[in-house]
Amino acid sequence: MGITVRPDTGTPADVTAPAKSGGNYRWVICGLLFASTAINYIDRQTLGILKPTLSRDLHWNETDYANIVSAFQFTYACGYLFGGRLMDRFGVKRGLPFAAFFWSIASAVHGLVRTVFAFTCARFGLGLAEGGNFPAAIRTVSDWFPVKERALATGIFNSASNVGAIICPLTIPWLALHLGWPSAFYITGALGMAWVVAWALIYESPEKHKHVSAAELAYIQEGRTAVSTEFVPWGTLLKLKASWAYLIATLLTSPVWWFYLFWIPGFLATRFHLTTVKSGFYTSIVYIISIVGSVAGGWFSEMLIRRGWSLNGARKLALLIPAACVVPVFAASSVPSIWTAVILVGVAAASHQAWSANLFTFVSDIMPKRAISSVVGIGGFAGGIAAMFTAQATGWVLVTTKSYVPLFCVASTMYLIALLIMHLLVPVIGPKAGLSED
Repeated sequence: MGITVRPDTGTPADVTAPAKSGGNYRWVICGLLFASTAINYIDRQTLGILKPTLSRDLHWNETDYANIVSAFQFTYACGYLFGGRLMDRFGVKRGLPFAAFFWSIASAVHGLVRTVFAFTCARFGLGLAEGGNFPAAIRTVSDWFPVKERALATGIFNSASNVGAIICPLTIPWLALHLGWPSAFYITGALGMAWVVAWALIYESPEKHKHVSAAELAYIQEGRTAVSTEFVPWGTLLKLKASWAYLIATLLTSPVWWFYLFWIPGFLATRFHLTTVKSGFYTSIVYIISIVGSVAGGWFSEMLIRRGWSLNGARKLALLIPAACVVPVFAASSVPSIWTAVILVGVAAASHQAWSANLFTFVSDIMPKRAISSVVGIGGFAGGIAAMFTAQATGWVLVTTKSYVPLFCVASTMYLIALLIMHLLVPVIGPKAGLSED
């Protein structure tokens, strides 16, 4: 008998003879999600890499650039919300390539425009379309992986965000130098179009896919309980404590990740008097460490379930450990050694990615199939809006105090607070929790 999940607690009922996978085609689908996420991050970061060149050639000032970036942040948050709804209504087979097609078009359009207003419009479209990637990816993982492998699969595709962050500064400047800066936008847009073609050729639901054996399909469906496949209204979702647990946890922790993305290069350059090149090198180390955290966080949760832990115990321990590992980052701005600072921030960023892999998986653990993307979208919207205000607050703190200490102190506490709130709202993680309003 294989592992089955009890609908009341999500506890493995029998782990004495786990089912064999019967094939590995599900990992091809995970590879597609990895590729879409990497392209997603490359497209959004190209503008930042080219900022010095564009500011010089197009005569931008800092306010111009800030307005362009703000347009992306706002519409990316909206894209999460409405993109999640799109995926639940139409499914990921059509919904994800639809989003990728339009963000690729928006990326390429950057190479054609020259005014601040036109760039703002291009970023508006890019953010709105890119927001659909993560809700679709989480839904796809829930369709293609058994409960015990979802966190690992999520950690793997989520690590692509760090891969994209590393690839971008290594390739985009070379393209701009040798082919001109518009070419960087055209090529990244073309990558997205190539991915859309690959998805159309490869993707189908596991129940219909010709490359999925009966044994692998049984393995994918192992441990699932009968859940509603009806489309769930937003109003119903917002009545659920589980939805609020995810929303609040994302709202508290997502801005920390955006802080690392936007402010760590400047922090390292200012604190240790580095050139842009050296700051970029040390920042890339942070992203490399983050990749380890993303995959390890998903693997750890899977390992616990395979060893007989309940779903609730495995997920919460896999959230607690990274939440605790973030805490030492409060000292990052005070240590005298740059390598100590890089390690502290790197471990914190890796812990965020481990946390994120399990937090995303939390939604697929508790929500009906056609509510997963919607809940991820609601949380992503909340996190995106919070990140906008956090960016403004970060700027105010730095101007007022000339110190990163308050920022790192706040970042070090958010995850433990978020986990406590999640535990109070959802004492037991399992399919039944997602349907409970009490």
